[in-house]
Amino acid sequence: MINLSVTTILIVINCVVSYLALNNPTVMNRLILTPYWVERKNEYYRFITSGFIHANFMHLAFNMISLYFFGYIVESKLGGTLFILLYLLALVISDIPTYLKYKNNSNYASLGASGAVSAIIFASILFYPVNLIFVYFIPVPAFMFAILYLAYSYYMDKRSGDAVNHSAHFYGAVVGLVFVGALDYTLIPAMFTTIADAVLNFFR
Repeated sequence: MINLSVTTILIVINCVVSYLALNNPTVMNRLILTPYWVERKNEYYRFITSGFIHANFMHLAFNMISLYFFGYIVESKLGGTLFILLYLLALVISDIPTYLKYKNNSNYASLGASGAVSAIIFASILFYPVNLIFVYFIPVPAFMFAILYLAYSYYMDKRSGDAVNHSAHFYGAVVGLVFVGALDYTLIPAMFTTIADAVLNFFR
């Protein structure tokens, strides 16, 4: 009997559902997050379903590669039940600001697992704050990546200059930190201690 991890199952579901949606506009339109119709038809299921479809295969690949590298780490720490709870909560919560902002805009739609994946990445950063994260093949300490990621996502959301839902990235990341921090508050002071030690060792 094959014992699949939750991370593997999520990757498979994302790939299958995204493939179906990309090849069938009816499926895409039925699953995508459209705040206007959520507000008027109470189609709240879209907060979940929109997280399992992607704009194109590059978008899908980027999110699934990120989930692959960070998902197994976080799942090993939280266990399958808490891991899937974090993932689904992040999908929903990360899109609430988007819903509130665009609920009267009939032309706006959002999709992708980025909010949930951001939560998983930031949960891993809380566990391992000085591990290296490779950004375009450049190694960056996890805590520095976290600061830059949050600042960039916040700035780009306020700028609103592209079609990327930076708000979901930002709030998904926050969900990951808050969720894991609430489960074990000792991780927060431990994170700062680990970072301080790493910085001091760097300058010695």
